[in-house]
Amino acid sequence: MFRTLLPLLAGISTVAFAQDSQPTKEELQKAIEQQAKQIEELQQQMNAAVEAIEDKSSAQSSDTNIGGYGELHYNNFDTKEDIDFHRFVLFVSHKYSDKLRFFSELEVEHAYAGEGKPGAVELEQAYIEYDLSSSTTLKGGLFLVPVGLLNETHEPDTFYGVERNPIEKNIIPTTWWEAGAGVSYRFAEGLTFDFAAHSGLNVDPADFDLRSGRQKVAKADGDSFAYTARLKYTGIPGLEIAGSFQHQDDITQGAANAEAQLLEMHAVYATGPFAVRALWAQWDINNSIADTLGKDVQTGYFLEPAYRITEEFGVFARYSVWDNTAGSANTLDTEMRQVNVGVNYWIHPNVVVKFDFENRLGAQDGSGVNAGLGYQF
Repeated sequence: MFRTLLPLLAGISTVAFAQDSQPTKEELQKAIEQQAKQIEELQQQMNAAVEAIEDKSSAQSSDTNIGGYGELHYNNFDTKEDIDFHRFVLFVSHKYSDKLRFFSELEVEHAYAGEGKPGAVELEQAYIEYDLSSSTTLKGGLFLVPVGLLNETHEPDTFYGVERNPIEKNIIPTTWWEAGAGVSYRFAEGLTFDFAAHSGLNVDPADFDLRSGRQKVAKADGDSFAYTARLKYTGIPGLEIAGSFQHQDDITQGAANAEAQLLEMHAVYATGPFAVRALWAQWDINNSIADTLGKDVQTGYFLEPAYRITEEFGVFARYSVWDNTAGSANTLDTEMRQVNVGVNYWIHPNVVVKFDFENRLGAQDGSGVNAGLGYQF
């Protein structure tokens, strides 16, 4: 640009100084035409520079994406009614290059966090992902554990029912994230193996409550790491079959020396308007205290058929059975059974209204209704 300005200024100076020599009309016209040409070239270069800046700015903005989801729940059981903005979540991702990416997820639960309040502000994901090759991807940071149906994909418009199924809540336990490193390897079309080494649970040996053992990577005790492996097949349209296995040397992080393994298997099949999902999961804990409490075995399963009547309406039924004290030492009937029947109405593919009836059986008798509104963007 400056190289164009210099001859232009020089030309103007030449005309100015040449006034003493009284240039002819032809010389003056030629100088004016030359300067006009230089001005036009300068304008073209300036336009090109502006377009380059705009293109760069547009490319940078497209490399960073913002999304999120949220869900409002109403629960009415016997004499108890609750209305709760259960989750508000924001996603931020950034693409550094074709091989290197960043993902994050920040969540507010139950709308109001603070001392004595029901809510919490949680960082559920913050990790870097790198494609080592066309078949191998590495990740490191804070990520969702590769287990179950909902732990990695749980936006409200992607599943039936107001509340998440109780097996993945009480057994797995979803939503479950840890910090560490992982690798994903694609053997062939539709066949993927995932492996991760990460922080683990820290369960209180007084009750061996798995869900309360999630440390959420908040100054988490790292004495005993966990290792999770998953094999997943999606090579046939509409079909997903997967199994996960996790081992942790001590889920009490040194308090009671409790080795534990989680085994989970699930299947999804969808053909036309019909779909069915099934999942089974079980923990086996090797510890004398857990044996005495009957919590050395904690297990559950669910079966969920669904039918999409139209693009907007779908109906489902889900039967769930689980027991967090399924060990042989427990002589009481602690098995939980639950039936949910309901409807999803998608106002938009990413906005859904939900309603279901819930009947609780076994060790937790009761019935009620759930209603909810969910979205993602």
